[in-house]
Amino acid sequence: EWCRLRFSHRRSFDRHGGGSQRIAIRRDDPRRAHGQELLRDGDAVDHDRRHRRARLPGWPVGFSGVQSTTVSFSVGADAYDRFMGRYSSPLAPVFAEFAVGVDAVRVLDVGCGPGALTAELVRRLGPAAVAAVDPSDAFVTAAQERYPAVDVRRATAEQLPFEDRAFDATLAQLVVHFMSDPVVGLREMARVTREGGVVAACVWDHHGGEGPLSLFWDAAREFDRDVDDESRLAGTREGQLVQLFREAGLHAIEETTLWITVERPSFDDWWEPFTLGVGPAGAYVAGLDVIRQGRLRERCRDLVPRAPFAMTARAWAARGFA
Repeated sequence: EWCRLRFSHRRSFDRHGGGSQRIAIRRDDPRRAHGQELLRDGDAVDHDRRHRRARLPGWPVGFSGVQSTTVSFSVGADAYDRFMGRYSSPLAPVFAEFAVGVDAVRVLDVGCGPGALTAELVRRLGPAAVAAVDPSDAFVTAAQERYPAVDVRRATAEQLPFEDRAFDATLAQLVVHFMSDPVVGLREMARVTREGGVVAACVWDHHGGEGPLSLFWDAAREFDRDVDDESRLAGTREGQLVQLFREAGLHAIEETTLWITVERPSFDDWWEPFTLGVGPAGAYVAGLDVIRQGRLRERCRDLVPRAPFAMTARAWAARGFA
């Protein structure tokens, strides 16, 4: 499998909150035509999605569009690897390059999953320098088996089982939007980071249409305009991570954009992981009956380029100092 990584620095924000925020709006978003303001100072998430058609009868109700949500990844590590690991693994080195300083001796991976970012941190620093946590028993077990020399524990971001100032850098890859309280989670990450150490996080651009699941959600919305496509979760819009970092009390905050491109050999290779029940997208597919699942699959087939094809995805990333 081939992948190309792209990293582009965007801008920095000082500790007093300087710098402007632009909110990415899809070209086909009807709110663009109506001039609706999507994010105001103090707002983390758009709670009101207007100008939508009614949901078609028989389609499942989407997930709640709130600032924070708790998603239980009760699937096995292999299923997660096949679904999101194909994107999180190539994202990890680009995120680590942005987040981990050359002087880092001890680092923490928050919400490690089966270990995509953990593997990259081990490669850079060695297993003795890395600790990791995740709330999923299955993921913790998988990470412990894959990296037996890493200190892997079961815990949430909001309650980290470490002493104050224990790490030089604390990272959360593709986790903030699934935290039950993102600000509390980021404050806890700052607590376990030494003074002057780095706290960093990244989240897919689910709102701007450049995430790895955007094509899937575009197809789903054609049948179900009320589907919750993850675009209202915390951190999924440009500038939101910076806002959350400020609220958590971090300093000298910087924002950047991370890009990956992954080639898929066939449509079936791209589609099959959606049927494994992983995350909101997998749960949505699992909630469809056979006929509607087939319609969604075939609409996705229409939208996907002829195989082999490349899927390019963007993630928002931010880092600040404890």
